[in-house]
Amino acid sequence: MKRHATAIWKGALGDGTGAITTQSGALSDHGYSFKARFEDESGKSGTNPEELLAAAHAGCFAMQLSHFLAENGTPADELKATSVVNVEQVAAGFEIQQSAITLEARVPGIDKAKFDELAEQAKSGCPVSKALGAITVTLDAKLV
Repeated sequence: MKRHATAIWKGALGDGTGAITTQSGALSDHGYSFKARFEDESGKSGTNPEELLAAAHAGCFAMQLSHFLAENGTPADELKATSVVNVEQVAAGFEIQQSAITLEARVPGIDKAKFDELAEQAKSGCPVSKALGAITVTLDAKLV
């Protein structure tokens, strides 16, 4: 199985612009820029690689955990996973340093210890977490 996306960039880093298109069409010539990536903390001026990475990580983690919960006989009613990807300026430029996952879960019939165990397994076992092995991945999981 292979998935793909295409990024087209025009111009210099600071004043150039780009467009991202994904295989699924979820993004089609969706704009991104230096401002969207490094200056606009509101996140409203376009997407950026870190936002897309955060979406991928949250989605992958939630799917992996849903599988583990179902195998345990305690399927989730709802898993709300959020990933915050942290990019920092360092001497050599910018560096992604962390993906912090928070989870609010409605899982009938599961005890807290088993839930925590399965959530930790999903954190380390989802394919995106594995791909992010060079950075810190944290998890704050709560049953609601």
